[in-house]
Amino acid sequence: MMKVKTITMITLMVITSGCAELITMLKSVSGPLPLTEAEVVSGLKEALSTGAGNAAGKLSLENGYYGDAALKILLPDEAMVIVDNISRIPGGDKLVEDVVLRINRAAEDAVGILNGADNAATGYLKNTTYNELYNLYKPKIQASTEKKLIGDISTKNSWETLTSKWNTMANSIAGRMANLKPVNTDLDDYLTNKALAGMFSKVETEELKIRKEVSARITPLLRRVFGSLDTKTTN
Repeated sequence: MMKVKTITMITLMVITSGCAELITMLKSVSGPLPLTEAEVVSGLKEALSTGAGNAAGKLSLENGYYGDAALKILLPDEAMVIVDNISRIPGGDKLVEDVVLRINRAAEDAVGILNGADNAATGYLKNTTYNELYNLYKPKIQASTEKKLIGDISTKNSWETLTSKWNTMANSIAGRMANLKPVNTDLDDYLTNKALAGMFSKVETEELKIRKEVSARITPLLRRVFGSLDTKTTN
């Protein structure tokens, strides 16, 4: 079994950039009470845990994904053929926007797992890599896509309505003559990857705040570890 320190370093490299440089800088700080390696590792773990909690709190709000231009989840690349030929589907524009809204609502709903009492996802963030987190997260995404979060229609039903209308046309004689391609994207797989990508991005933003903003260092350990980085930067 991998040591905690090794797991932590791998996870941090997966989630954020520049961690190796950060570790080196923190360990090289001199002073009357230099940081120990254990403090550096504990500080980074605490920063990750704090960042994950903050990110989850923001993303799980309504419009956490949908209202953020950088994180808003759009249709899968395979489904862009539908957007490009939207005029071929009666009411197509509304169908597409309805799906986009619903897949973002499903992602926002699923992020709630990060605020669970057992801190399951935060534990995974600290102690495992992407595949394990994906396996934890996908069932929650699947449950969210099957919920009727808006009106009486689930995200999955909305997606199936859009793609079935498209695929009927794409598979018709006229569709084949126009070289239209059916869309068979696994929505749960696509949405899990996109939701995690958004969450990792938000965690990175939160970690950057801890590195740069004193007010974001809410524990004595964070203040000691990242305060030492401030000292190093100003010297």
